[in-house]
This record gives sequence, structure tokens and C-alpha cells, in this order.
Amino acid sequence: MNRQARRRSLVFVAGVIALPLRAQVIPETEIRLIASPFRDTTAAAQPRAAVAIGDIERLDPAIDALIPRDARIEVLAEGFDWSEGPVWRANGRYLLFSDVPKNTIYKWKQGEGISVFLRPAGYAGKDPPGPELGSNGLTLDASGALVMADHGNRQVARVVEPKFTKVTLADRYNGKRFNSPNDVAFRRNGDLYFTDPPYGLAGLNADPAKELRHNGVYRVDGKGTVTLLAQQTFPNGLAFSPDERTLYVANSDPAKAVWMAYDVRANGSLGGGRVFFDATRFAAEKRPGLPDGLKVDKQGNLFATGPGGVLVFNAQGKHLGTIRTGQPTANCAFGDDGSTLYITSNHQLLRVRLTTTGIGF
Repeated sequence: MNRQARRRSLVFVAGVIALPLRAQVIPETEIRLIASPFRDTTAAAQPRAAVAIGDIERLDPAIDALIPRDARIEVLAEGFDWSEGPVWRANGRYLLFSDVPKNTIYKWKQGEGISVFLRPAGYAGKDPPGPELGSNGLTLDASGALVMADHGNRQVARVVEPKFTKVTLADRYNGKRFNSPNDVAFRRNGDLYFTDPPYGLAGLNADPAKELRHNGVYRVDGKGTVTLLAQQTFPNGLAFSPDERTLYVANSDPAKAVWMAYDVRANGSLGGGRVFFDATRFAAEKRPGLPDGLKVDKQGNLFATGPGGVLVFNAQGKHLGTIRTGQPTANCAFGDDGSTLYITSNHQLLRVRLTTTGIGF
């Protein structure tokens, strides 16, 4: 999701681009680090007591096996425009996440706090296509390289370090430019799946720069072939089940605020989708946010950002409870040893300790 979707929720192939790395300390007036014992990197920073927000709604006793009874929603940092797309980098033990409007990827590391990892993270030219210029969803490929939904440049791309160049993985379907890729997920065979809503275009579906009539879910295979797999009104976050037989895709449409579940065929294509969970009623009740980014634990439980915060579902689609942030919440990622959930929520970076473990740990 981006700020345009957030406002709506509150009211009801190969090219190389050189990018500068600006590893710099964030001014205290811009980003505020909250939780002690973490150290703010500004000279004037003083230690602060840990801050927590919201609460954990427990609708089913099964959630107690996933989130401990004494869990808190810790605020690690705040002051962002719209935090998005977190990914944990085990090699270095730090979190990366996007601020889409600020066109920045931030790095957060325990004991060091926040620094700029990459700026500009997305569009760096003249005549921007809209206000959302930065990267959005982030992931890592099998080699550990950063791969992004390059929202502002209307492509999916790999970042090559240490020079921080971008390699375009895909920017067109049938010769027409993507709208603004939003989230990305790898299958274990190396195929990249991503969503392409119109949030990066100022006029959304009516924008004159929109070349595709649809908003889709795509796959890029190892040969670079781009395949349209499914269409949704506003496809957003996506994640695979542990056995990769199911692909979950969020739809951030207040009129159809659902998570879809698609069968994944052996060749990587998708079977007919079914509604995994319908949160349209929650959106109508003005719970903040819409279906957005999601992650899956090793048991197949979903941690899905949506109306109210992070909704927790079992593999059968039963709503077990919600990490209630009280504000629109964009995405989440497992980190540390796999039993910590980092959450990008509006202007904040949050953390919740879990007793379950995410896929990949």
C-alpha cells in the first residue's frame, strides 16, 4: 500500500542504473529513535524509556502459542512518512525497510539505531510519475542480494553492492510499462512473484501514464520471461505457504478488502483463486488500514497487515487475533532468530516478540 491507499482506508530485460549510497546519520528532527537500550546516532540524543503502543487482541486460544501473553508492541523509531517493505538481513543482523514518499531505504540495527542505507531508493530523474518515488516491498534473493519493488521506476530490480547499481529484472509486460510494482516474493526455485497496483501513479487507474488496463500479479522466471498470473482490483502484499503450494495475495480495495489464496501449479502458474479472508466489514467499520503486506510462519500461520493492524490467521483462514497498532499498517517481516516480528506502521517502526518462527529461519 502507499499513502493514497492509506487515505482511502481512513475515509471509509536488463538495464543498469547507477545509484549513490548515502550512509548518513538521520537528524533528530527527522527520525526519532524510541526504545532503550538502543542508541540514537545523533550527538544530541539521550536514552529514552521503552515505549509501547496498542495491544494484542486474542480471539482464539491458539494465538497464545504464537504470541506470548506478555508481548508488547514496541516502538523502535518514528518520524517516517510511510514505512514499508521490511526485510531482515541475517548477514549483518539488521533490518532494511522503505519510506516510499521519502525515496529512502533505511537500515535499523540493534545498538546502532537508524541510518540511511540508500537514497534515492527509487526514481531519481525529472518529471516524476507521482508522489510515491521510492522503493516499496523488499526481499533477498538466494545470494542475499537486495531485490525491490522499484515503485518509483515502475520495475522490479536487484541492487548490486557495493557500488549500489540497479539491474532491472522486469519493467514491462507485452511491451507495456508496469504501473508501480508493490511487493515481491521469491519461490525457492528462483522465480520472482510480484504485484503491480497503480499506487505509484498520481491518477491511479485514470492516470494517463498507465499503459496496462489491468492491475496484476506476475512472475519473472529464471530466463526473464514475465507472465501475468492473476488480476485483482488493487493487488498488494504476497507470500507463499511453507510448502509453496499456495500463494496469498492481499487486495487493498475498501470495496473488496480481501486476502486471496491461489493454488500454485508445478509449472509456477496459479490456479483459480479463492477468498482466504474477507475484511471488507472491518474496513467499513473504519478500522485503520487495508489488506497489505504479509508473512507466513513455519506452521502456515499468516501475519497479515490490514484493517486494525496485523491480523493473525491460521492456515485454514481462521482469524486468531490482531496485533492492534491503532493506525494504518503496511507490512511486516520476521527477524533476529525468526521469532521477532518487525512491523512498518504508518510513521513508525515496531517490534513484537513471538513464540513462533518465520519461514526461512
